[in-house]
Amino acid sequence: MKKIIVAIALVGALASCTATEKGTAIGAGTGALIGGVATHSWGGAAVGAVAGGVVGNLIGRSHERRGYCIYRDRYGHRYEARCR
Repeated sequence: MKKIIVAIALVGALASCTATEKGTAIGAGTGALIGGVATHSWGGAAVGAVAGGVVGNLIGRSHERRGYCIYRDRYGHRYEARCR
């Protein structure tokens, strides 16, 4: 299972064009791997893929907009604003 997920993540990361797509693919692959290993189930891998994809997308998007950074407020919410 690990080899299949890693192969899919690598193919997805190499096939993507922009930083957002690469971040999403790498995040989803990493999240699926961690979720699958931690729970020993396909359900855990699916949840990890979704969570990793969302985080990877946010990180990838932050690299596309020059001068913008991702911050976290005191409630744990992430937002994008001009870098300080």
